Amino acid sequence: MRITSRRRGTTVVAATGALAAITALALSGCGDRADSTAEPGATATSTSCIDTSGDTIKLGFLNSLTGGMAISEKTVSNVLHMAADEINADGGILGKKIEYVQEDGATDWPTFAEKTDKLLTQDCVGAIFGGWTSSSRKAVKPVVEENNGLFFYPVQYEGLESSPNIYYTGATTNQQILPAMDFLASQGVKTLFLAGSDYVFPRTANAIIKLYAAELGIKIVGEEYVPLDKDDWTTQVAKIAEAKPDFIFNTINGSSNVGFIKAYYDAGLTPATTPIISVSIAEEEAPSMGHEVTGNYASWNYFQSIESPANAKFIEDWKAYPGSSGVTSDPMEAAYISLYLYKALVEKADSFEVDDINAAAAAGGITIDAPEGPVALDGENHHISKVGHIGKINADNQFDIVWSSDAPIEPDPYLKKSDWFPADVRDALVAAAG
Repeated sequence: MRITSRRRGTTVVAATGALAAITALALSGCGDRADSTAEPGATATSTSCIDTSGDTIKLGFLNSLTGGMAISEKTVSNVLHMAADEINADGGILGKKIEYVQEDGATDWPTFAEKTDKLLTQDCVGAIFGGWTSSSRKAVKPVVEENNGLFFYPVQYEGLESSPNIYYTGATTNQQILPAMDFLASQGVKTLFLAGSDYVFPRTANAIIKLYAAELGIKIVGEEYVPLDKDDWTTQVAKIAEAKPDFIFNTINGSSNVGFIKAYYDAGLTPATTPIISVSIAEEEAPSMGHEVTGNYASWNYFQSIESPANAKFIEDWKAYPGSSGVTSDPMEAAYISLYLYKALVEKADSFEVDDINAAAAAGGITIDAPEGPVALDGENHHISKVGHIGKINADNQFDIVWSSDAPIEPDPYLKKSDWFPADVRDALVAAAG
């Protein structure tokens, strides 16, 4: 991998619905309270215990290897190991080999916080890589900020966040959610049903979707949630069948998708009559749904079907790696490049210290020739540029790309460039999400 340094009138009406969603989000207790509006340029005062005296640098890998999210996160853990092995084979980072400490977040948000504290204060790691759900990230965030550690988060999320102690290599809202809505509008979709897991990402994302849907002239005909650790969607899918939407927008995470897909087919729904567009089902999850999902859609920034020399090598290396699932996906690709982003930052800073790394990021000019294509780091908000893609699932559980953005989309986590997104709604969503 090569690394270099260098429509308007309906918004007010929709805002009312979004504010109602904000209230529901706040009452649901999703996510720990934290200062989500912290600027990346700010710094904490905690003294680091990172040991750089030897020939290794410790890094922490924090993934759910058990629980409902293990269906997705085990592969992320494994590809982090592969990236570390590659970097070590190439001489390490500033001449130091990576010594990684693997921890299990166990699909439990207090466990993510506890393991983060252990990795930073006992294992003295230079940075932590992992997480999947926004609740796991929200649990990690105050701990890394208090200890002035670094966390590299690899999964698409609801945006409305930046931190001096987090780097985001997955998509923010304007790089995945909004392109998905643009695609639906281009297909003539007029009615949409929202189905999500009951926690911070789906509720925040759906509040934004409702605002943008109003801007696009798309009517939301229903909205249902099931807890992340539950998989019975029978009652909720019956409401979808009754509403007869043109499309379902799926923000369900983890193994709960299996129950959703079962209920979907049990209710007589099919991709031909009621297609789904998902933002959490990728190549890894599609074969695990317990039912053929051919004909449904997903919005991501990476698909295994992307044709490029960098992606061909990534796929080949991954298939040969011990314990490989044999398929690649967006979150694991974003996890893979997160380790290379850390390497680029450390080498530009010529230091493993967090403040030096953030200064190197702020100086700009860091790009990575990633499997998804060239990406550039925004040193101010700690997100990266990404091309948006829509894929349609084929019979091989791969995705045929049916739509792509014209160029990499610059990250805009607070949607400040979207005039349909009122500032008071933005502030309320940030406060409610924690």
